[in-house]
Amino acid sequence: MILRPVFFLVILMLIYSMIRFPVSRVLTVLFGVFILTQIFQLLWMTHLEKRIFKPISRLQEGVIEIARGNYQVKIEHNVCNEIGFLMDSFNHMAAKLRENEIREQEYEENRKALIANISHDLKTPITAIQGYMEAIEDGVAMSPEKTAQYLQVIRKNTEYLNRLIDDLFLFAKLDMQQVEFRMETLPVGAYMADLMAEFSFEFQEKGFGFHYTNQMTEDDYLDFDRKRVYQAIRNIIGNAIKYGPQAGLKLDTRLYKQNGYVCLEITDNVPGIPADQLPRIFERFYRIDAERTKDLMSTGLGLSIAKELIEAHGGRITATSAIGEGSCFTLMLPLSDKKEPEDEAYSNY
Repeated sequence: MILRPVFFLVILMLIYSMIRFPVSRVLTVLFGVFILTQIFQLLWMTHLEKRIFKPISRLQEGVIEIARGNYQVKIEHNVCNEIGFLMDSFNHMAAKLRENEIREQEYEENRKALIANISHDLKTPITAIQGYMEAIEDGVAMSPEKTAQYLQVIRKNTEYLNRLIDDLFLFAKLDMQQVEFRMETLPVGAYMADLMAEFSFEFQEKGFGFHYTNQMTEDDYLDFDRKRVYQAIRNIIGNAIKYGPQAGLKLDTRLYKQNGYVCLEITDNVPGIPADQLPRIFERFYRIDAERTKDLMSTGLGLSIAKELIEAHGGRITATSAIGEGSCFTLMLPLSDKKEPEDEAYSNY
């Protein structure tokens, strides 16, 4: 490339010599053929440099950047040959590597946040248990009533720890796809009727309002694990009980079919979820209150576990909410192609 101007100058000098100092016709023809050959070679090398050598050089530079860990590299080109296709493939590979790098960074940040949240949620009850035990040992509780009060606090914190560990264990197994699902083909209408009857009785005992409506015209079948679906619904309804009003809590549930899915809609009169926080409610350990106040009921994993369980069945779960109007959770499970139940004891969830 550096010698190209010199080469071009030599060609011009040869042409000038042929014109200025003419010799025999044979030599002139030979010189002419030689000059044309060199000109053709020069043009061919220029073409190769533009179409192959420079793109390969840029591709090599890109490979070096990838080796250095720079996945933001992108090779610009305007060639439409095999080298151009190779450069397009390289750009696609670099983009995928960049996406994986971003995903790994997000995973690492989530892992650190998860560890911090677990540490926080474990330390708080442990500290409370330790403090009340030391108080009892030091004789602070001077009366049986005071001792019973301290023991009750210890018991509540212990129960909370058990729930947290159980939820963590289940969530970890879901995350690693190690949860075993006992899938059955069951009539969803009959299953939900039994399930909602249990929740209705529970709400009546607490003095809450509960209403269930089945809008399905026929009892379609689903392929699902009755225990896991029950757990997902229990987590949603339990969330309403935890954060709803102590008096006057109302829950409306509706079963219907839509676009190949059986949908269970759960609507409550909980104060509502702010719009900026609604997309995050299914994140692990996420709580709406900024101070992460622990009520010894919520582990912060209920909604995320419900989401994982429903998605493991090929379904989806969505939520809408408005401040002062309540929230609505919709669980969607795909219909089964089968028309006969595998187990008649569908009420045993």
